[in-house]
Amino acid sequence: MLDILNQATGNLPGLATVFVAVFLLNIIPIFAPPTWIALSAISLGVPDADPCGLALVGASAATTGRVTLARLSRGILREKLLGDDARRNIDEIRHGIERHRVASAGAVLMYAFSPLPSNHLFIAYGLTNLPVRFAAIPFFLGRLVSYSFWIFSAAAAGRKFDIDLAESGFGMGVYFIVTQLLLVPVIYFLVKIDWKLLIADRRLALRKTHVSG
Repeated sequence: MLDILNQATGNLPGLATVFVAVFLLNIIPIFAPPTWIALSAISLGVPDADPCGLALVGASAATTGRVTLARLSRGILREKLLGDDARRNIDEIRHGIERHRVASAGAVLMYAFSPLPSNHLFIAYGLTNLPVRFAAIPFFLGRLVSYSFWIFSAAAAGRKFDIDLAESGFGMGVYFIVTQLLLVPVIYFLVKIDWKLLIADRRLALRKTHVSG
């Protein structure tokens, strides 16, 4: 995948290739390379690539991919695998977000500024059955800013230093594996937490949930 991405030079066909590749990376629920690393690799390997176009295409494709992932999460996990009791529990999160839309959008925006993986976020968001636009708009804006930062930084480093992509990728690989291994426990506790009790009484407790067969 990175070999394909590294062929992008900032022209229209190159950016179209980047869009498709980044979209595919962002509909994969787990163990897909982080988009900011892929875009940084392009900018590092091709310092003359158009950074603004690369950031805009990357943010657009990532948002489109994550929206698709959220809808898949809703259609498969929520509708097919979760039982009625689990869905009612998750709906408490939806009610809380609906009561605090501005704060929730701000939280997504701040999260999108970071290099943290967003597959956890959109899988969880799909489980709530909320309109995905509540998360998509602030996510796009945050990722546009963060991708721009990583792309410009990588381009500057590529022009100034002789960086070995293989060597620099080791630390990124460790970070990537650790964050992806958190997906299963995050989703598990999302379903197991008694959200009505937590939101109403500020008391953390786990509840029994049932997975429909």
